[in-house]
Amino acid sequence: MHHSLTYWDSPFINFRDFDFPDGRSHGYRWVHIKRFHLPADMPADRDLLAALIAHPEFRDTYDGAGVWLEARHGQWWADRITPGAYAAVDASTAISTIHTWATDGDPLLPRGLDARLRQSVYTPIRRATSRYALGALPEDARHDYGPIHTEFHELVLIDRHLGTLALLVAADD
Repeated sequence: MHHSLTYWDSPFINFRDFDFPDGRSHGYRWVHIKRFHLPADMPADRDLLAALIAHPEFRDTYDGAGVWLEARHGQWWADRITPGAYAAVDASTAISTIHTWATDGDPLLPRGLDARLRQSVYTPIRRATSRYALGALPEDARHDYGPIHTEFHELVLIDRHLGTLALLVAADD
C-alpha cells in the first residue's frame, strides 16, 4: 500500500541569528525542521518512516545545497537508511539530546533562541505521539563527501493528534 506524506514547510533556526553575549560563540549550530501532513489513512509508524525516506524532501545534504536529485541524506546515502535505522525514543531523551547539543559550551542561550527552541523543538517533541532518533549507520553508508557536520542529530516526530510528521535535524558545520 502506498502512503504519501504531503510536504508542508521547513522552519530553520540559525543560532547565528541570535546575539550571544560576551563574544561567546554560536558554534555554527542550526536546527532544520521539515514538516509534513500525514496521509488520511494514518498508517503505522514504520510505514510513515518508509514514506519519509522515499520523499524527495528527504534527499538533503544539509550543507546549504538544498534538495538533491541524487539520493543523499545528511552525510549518508539515502538508500542505506531504512525505517529500522530509527530507534524509538521518549520525550525526555529526545529533549535532553537536543538541549545538550544546543547548550554545548554555553549553558546560557540568548533568551530569543531559548524561546524559539522551546516553541519549535521542545514543545513538538513533548506533543508527539511517537519519536524516533536516527541511529548509527555503517561506515560504508557515508557518501563521497561526508562527514561535513561536527555533530548531526536527527529526530522524526509523529503527532497523530495534529496529523503531522516532522523531520528535525540539529547540526553544526
